[in-house]
Amino acid sequence: MTETNSEPRPDRTVPRAIVREMRESYLTYALSVIHSRALPDVRDGLKPSHRRILVAMNDLNLSPRAKYRKCAKVAGDTSGNYHPHGESVVYPTLVRMAQDFSLRYTLVDGQGNFGSIDADPPAAMRYTEARMTGVAMEMLADLEKETVDLEPNYDETRMQPTVLPGRFPNLLCNGSEGIAVGMATSMPPHNLGEVCSALRALLDDPNTTDAQLIQLVPGPDFPTGGIIMGRSGIHQAYTTGRGLIRVRGVYHVEENKGRVQLVFTEIPYQTKKGGNNKAAIIPKVAEAVKEGRITGIADIVDESNREGIRLVFKLKKGEDPDVVVNLLWKYSPLQTTVSIINLAIANRQPRTLTLRQLLEAYLEHRKEVIRRRTRYLLGKAEERKHIVDGLLIAQENIDRIIAIIRGSKDREEAKVGLSAEFGLSDRQSQAIVDMRLGSLTGLEREKLEDEHASLVATIKDLEDILERSARVHDIIRTDLQEIEEKYGDARRTKISSMEVDSSVDIGDLISEDLMTVTFSRDGYVKRTPADTYRAQARGGRGVKGSDAKEGDVLKSLFVASTHDHLLFFSNLGQVFWKKTYDLPEAGRNSKGRAITNILRLREGEVIQTILRVPEFNDENTIVFATRQGYVKKTALEAYSRPKKGGIRAIRLEDDDEVISVSLAKPGDTVVIASEKGRAIRFDEGAARSMGRTSRGVRGIKLREGDQVVGMIVAEPDSFLMTVCEKGHGKRTPIADYPIKGRGGQGVINIRTEGRNGKVVDVKLCGEADDVMYITSSGMLVRGHIADVSSMGRNTQGVRLVNLKAEDNLAAVEIIAAADLERFGSDEEGIEENSAALVSVAEQAAEPQDPEIEEEEIDEDDESPEEDAE
Repeated sequence: MTETNSEPRPDRTVPRAIVREMRESYLTYALSVIHSRALPDVRDGLKPSHRRILVAMNDLNLSPRAKYRKCAKVAGDTSGNYHPHGESVVYPTLVRMAQDFSLRYTLVDGQGNFGSIDADPPAAMRYTEARMTGVAMEMLADLEKETVDLEPNYDETRMQPTVLPGRFPNLLCNGSEGIAVGMATSMPPHNLGEVCSALRALLDDPNTTDAQLIQLVPGPDFPTGGIIMGRSGIHQAYTTGRGLIRVRGVYHVEENKGRVQLVFTEIPYQTKKGGNNKAAIIPKVAEAVKEGRITGIADIVDESNREGIRLVFKLKKGEDPDVVVNLLWKYSPLQTTVSIINLAIANRQPRTLTLRQLLEAYLEHRKEVIRRRTRYLLGKAEERKHIVDGLLIAQENIDRIIAIIRGSKDREEAKVGLSAEFGLSDRQSQAIVDMRLGSLTGLEREKLEDEHASLVATIKDLEDILERSARVHDIIRTDLQEIEEKYGDARRTKISSMEVDSSVDIGDLISEDLMTVTFSRDGYVKRTPADTYRAQARGGRGVKGSDAKEGDVLKSLFVASTHDHLLFFSNLGQVFWKKTYDLPEAGRNSKGRAITNILRLREGEVIQTILRVPEFNDENTIVFATRQGYVKKTALEAYSRPKKGGIRAIRLEDDDEVISVSLAKPGDTVVIASEKGRAIRFDEGAARSMGRTSRGVRGIKLREGDQVVGMIVAEPDSFLMTVCEKGHGKRTPIADYPIKGRGGQGVINIRTEGRNGKVVDVKLCGEADDVMYITSSGMLVRGHIADVSSMGRNTQGVRLVNLKAEDNLAAVEIIAAADLERFGSDEEGIEENSAALVSVAEQAAEPQDPEIEEEEIDEDDESPEEDAE
């Protein structure tokens, strides 16, 4: 039976302060990440993983002319011989080294699926094959000539280079990206020809200025092309080591079947990062279109193929390509900001380097490589000369040499004899012993003499290189020239001198034009060039303001500049902010776009009033009227900065809603009209200015079953246009409405019983204005206010429009005389329709009921208590 060892195990716990342990362990980890993983070496521009892959491929002799080998073999050898991490980590690095959209000058020549700019994943490494490119071979050139230091690999079974000789200036030409601990690097690629020119300039004159260097290297050169906007960010990055540049895609405008389309053939570098790949551009733009941030795009098609990128954005009719492009710059990855951080390992320390320092570091590395290579070659030449010297001595004393060798018992004795007889070294004696009899001919002697002379010249030349820095510079200059001739190409990324100002308003790109804005009761809005609707001759039928769907009618129509602000007030008391140019432009017969696709409306929320505001100022106020008769006045400035989801404009009771909103200024009077023909007029000052979120005060006391249909802010010499659902109405001088205290039941405005029907709308108008009648069928009939009979307040009104059967008057809109003066009133080409408008003569001939006696109604002396803000 086995005895159990009952001796207690020794306690191996070591007491240690947690703060100290964390500090030391984290420091060790940080140093490991910085030096061995995330940051490139300033000399060869490679991280350890990239360097080890190239060394492993070099071991496998995977030159550009060799057969492709499985990537699994390359990854396995890299992981097994050099890299301490698994091959699943090595393979993604290998893949990126083969992607021509990731590296400006690829280091690996891949065969198979190595991914795409759409961020498609590469095939598994067992299916793909690879070999090195010519650029990679230049990085490894002279590695075997002791040009760089070697260090043991992770398991100390073989030696690996700490840096590559780097005949190709990889760091500047391919750039690098990496995130270390507490620091990160983001170095963009550059054009080989430009980098070589700057390196040669520094060789020729170490005092070359930064400005001259920047002139030779004007900016990054990305593999995907694009346009760099402005030079200030480049200058800052090159002179300080850090900077920001904006890169845009390249596009042109095409016309296809009468529609304009934007075609992007280049996209910004590394848009595949973080999901911003080419394939993701389309859904990102589509999302911005859906949210209303980008307008004017009808469709997006990706027509890219093997020949290159082709992203097509088809625009809606009438859209300005410049406006849409600038929205794409602002809200899509087609314009990106590239951060430049020139952070690299220099002298075993992470340093942020300027362009000059990067160039100088590379040149110093190349100088050291050439000196070490020269010393290596010099050693080899001197060693060979030493052997050749011995062989020539043997040729001159061949008989004695043969005798010593034949008289020796073995090779060691022969070597000793030769050394003693002729003063030869051990290596010379060994070479003589190893000579073949065929080398004793006269021809061989002549070859030895030629070789000796060549070695003497070579040694002299190599010693001269080590003694004179100018010779080293000449070699570097020649190498750069050869590299540029073999691998140099034209610049792909353009550089624009135009700086991008992120604060530039899209409106600056839009011309100021007059637009007719129409809004339907079902919530469709559009803008149409204002001259689409012209004043019509007497009897004109009118033109369709929209192709209204069944049951939908236009709610409002007004003229606004493309640069005017539009405030959208909802029935639930919210306000939204847009510019006129933000609205979709559509033809006269188009119904427009649903307002829910433009504004973020809640369930059950509809836009009740659209208010045109040319500019926000301190003098004007906004006056609200609610369906239950409340009125509120608030400073216009309070609504100048609403959020995307809107802001509260007024607080409402549960059974109330906003019915009308107008601008007002000191001295104005307010008229509120009800559905049953009552109206009240009071001074604007009767309602004190209140906060944005308050409810307001009572404006009119409504009778049972009555409700407010409209409100106007009156002007002294203006008229109140009142229309009823059966096509009757009138215009009455504002002076006919007595100014009373707010909160009363008001006076009679128009009779609503019998032929008139209920009041559907009231509007403020002037003698020179035009009027647009809007029927429930969507028909617009335009006429002149002067053609509408001016009648007293206490009258029944007259017939204004000849309506078709089952058609009702839904609303009325006034086109101000000021807008008419800006457009003119072209009446040519008008379709005649005598049934459209009722003439003044016909109105005058229409019988009127006698005026009824005004009912005396006591006004409320006490106003309801105002809400606290």
